[in-house]
This record gives sequence, structure tokens and C-alpha cells, in this order.
Amino acid sequence: MEGLKQGMFARSKAGHDKDKLYIILKTEGEYVYLTDGNLRPLSKPKRKNQKHIQPICRIPEGWDSEQITDNFVKRAIRLQEKEDENV
Repeated sequence: MEGLKQGMFARSKAGHDKDKLYIILKTEGEYVYLTDGNLRPLSKPKRKNQKHIQPICRIPEGWDSEQITDNFVKRAIRLQEKEDENV
């Protein structure tokens, strides 16, 4: 899947975490590493096949891959979910 970038939001399309929102930490071949800042913190990201996620072409405001924290990730996901509800 072309165009996946670090920091983009992604929604799981398959598995026990279906419909869960994550942020892409990195891509590696056909796999991506995802974090939600809670159950999947930065120190233990979830590895998922690219075809099992739906990327959202949006990067959280203030994204800096060098200084990201779990709290930043949780807040960004919460704001994105609120925005999705309002649309």
C-alpha cells in the first residue's frame, strides 16, 4: 500500500481489534507498527499487515516523531474519534 507515512491515523479492518483507531509508528515491508498509547504503547507497538488497516490521510497536529509520548498519542486519537463522530 503506497502512501503510508509515519504519524498517519489508521483504523483496523480485521482481527480482534477491528474498527480500533491507531497511529502508524513505522512501516516495514508489508507490515506496519501501530500504537494507541494505551494497550499498545510506544514501547510495544502492534505489528499488523498493511492490508488489514484502513489508513486515514491525516497526521495529528504537532506531530514530531522524535518527541512523541503515549499521552500525545492518546489525546490525538481521542480528538480524531470526536471529529469522526461529528461528521
